[in-house]
Amino acid sequence: MTSTLPAPAISAERTGHMVICGDDGLAHRLAVELDAVCGEVVTVVLPSADDVHGAQVAALHRDPDSAVRLHVSARPDEATLRAAGVERAAALALTYRDDQVNVTAALLARAVNPSVRLVVRMFNRERGRHLERLLDRAAGLCDAPATDTSTTVLSDADTAVPELVAAAAVGHGHTLQVEGKVFRGVVRPAGTPRHATDLATLAVLSGAHEDDPASQDSAETAGEDGTQLLPDDHTAYHRQFTHGRLTLEEVVHLHPAQPARRSWRFRPVRWVRARFAHLPWRVFLSRQLAAVYGSLAAVVVALTTATALFADEHPWWKNVYLPLLDIFTMGDPATEESPARRILQLVAGFVGLAVLPLVVAATMNATEAFRTASANHPPGEDVSGHIVLVGLGMVGTRVLDRLRTTGHRVVAIERDPRARGVALARELGVPLILEDAAAPGVLELARVRQCRSLLVLTRDDGQNLDILMAVREYNPGVRVVARLYDDDFAATVQRTLRASYPDALTRSRSVSALAAPSFAAAMMGRHVLGVMPVERGSLLFTCVDVAGHPELEGRSVHQAFRRREWRVLAVGPVGGDTGAPGTGAFDWRPAQGRVLAAGDRVVMATTRRGLDVLTGSTPGPTP
Repeated sequence: MTSTLPAPAISAERTGHMVICGDDGLAHRLAVELDAVCGEVVTVVLPSADDVHGAQVAALHRDPDSAVRLHVSARPDEATLRAAGVERAAALALTYRDDQVNVTAALLARAVNPSVRLVVRMFNRERGRHLERLLDRAAGLCDAPATDTSTTVLSDADTAVPELVAAAAVGHGHTLQVEGKVFRGVVRPAGTPRHATDLATLAVLSGAHEDDPASQDSAETAGEDGTQLLPDDHTAYHRQFTHGRLTLEEVVHLHPAQPARRSWRFRPVRWVRARFAHLPWRVFLSRQLAAVYGSLAAVVVALTTATALFADEHPWWKNVYLPLLDIFTMGDPATEESPARRILQLVAGFVGLAVLPLVVAATMNATEAFRTASANHPPGEDVSGHIVLVGLGMVGTRVLDRLRTTGHRVVAIERDPRARGVALARELGVPLILEDAAAPGVLELARVRQCRSLLVLTRDDGQNLDILMAVREYNPGVRVVARLYDDDFAATVQRTLRASYPDALTRSRSVSALAAPSFAAAMMGRHVLGVMPVERGSLLFTCVDVAGHPELEGRSVHQAFRRREWRVLAVGPVGGDTGAPGTGAFDWRPAQGRVLAAGDRVVMATTRRGLDVLTGSTPGPTP
């Protein structure tokens, strides 16, 4: 059964038509991003209008300023896609939690509209790469017009990782990935001078923005009229003393040199000590194990004494050897020996039945304790200024990998020894604690009092909240970043903890909120590198070839600037790849007098109208 709420009146300036099909919070967040931030006409397909996400989208639909409509369908079959308008859509996002559902819908959508731009959420990255190639090949074989018919496969975990890492490492700011580099938007309070690390001023914020403590994290807070996107240098300079401003700053990535491998052939003592000295051998000296083996030794001594007195075995070592064989039921029946020897053999057998299960149980317990304790590798007492990472699941594993490549010291906590990130932590030599982070003493063991920040990335929202509150008791001023699944819950937690600890930085964001900008950018085309919310507006980051653009070609970087339209951030050759790890070909501090040539490619910050001009959708400004 399907149904569609009536479409709201759409203003003439709305220029796109996009469809989102999903079943969780990502569909809602993506609709918000495309509608309010990017200005797109959006149809959202959800399984139900009665659940929390359906109600949120329905509320957007009822907003007279919104161009969102809700279409209810149990599954994204061909009839549903046609009813949602995929035949005429510029882009379709498939964000179901089931990879197979997304794959099936993507194949159907390519058949319904060969020219539609597809953005597909996939958890299996290898399958996603195969799907991307298959659908792009299908689009290339069709007789579709010359439009961007690309297929982009994204994982919400991958897209959320950069911002989680930036929040833990530097504390605040929406992030942007370009040419393998990571940049962030930083809010500079009123009256502060320009920092040496600032690349460009992106916006001058409204005065109301300064009164909101959350503004120290991002420029997403809604402000009053007065926000100026991409101001000129004169305006930015004079208003910096009365208004906050949003600037672009690079998150510096350190690539530590790999330590040289030490040869152990000439240092055998050091090699043995390095590999075995830290192991918890003390578990084999536990009271339980000592009591069981002590009892066994006492029984052996007693039977040895009785054998020597009554059986009179010769030589003397048989007085010890025979009782041991009897206890472990390894000896032959003493049918041909003296009555005393036969009686002692029976007694030893009964004692063995009583003692041996205790010995086996105690040994197994000690071995398990040794294995668990060996897996733990807590940080040393000299570790400080590190990042504590709780949770090594899919998101936590990728965060750990990114943090280590940027040179940060990390201490990991994970309660499941089979989690996918445990092997990576051991491979990287990261201190690892295989315990429940909410258990008493675990955070202390991770030296949370001495850490610089804490990342909480488990799959349990309740446990994440417990850890947040516990950490605030241990270290009230530590920077805390928590991944929560429910978007409203994340916002409530952040507001509450800010009110309780106003001097500490707490960021709690859902993966949907973190991933939505990347999905929105992909839906708008590969020329869009990212989207950054700025109060009630937004900035888009795009990569443009200078050749053929009269607004760019033959002009200097200064002359190419258009107030409240676009600003050139970086200049590089056309061969520079802005989607892969960078070659360093782009100049992120270009001279204002540098003339842009036909062989150049530029990275730009632009408004939505500016993007339409650059892509030829609307006429450009008069020079």
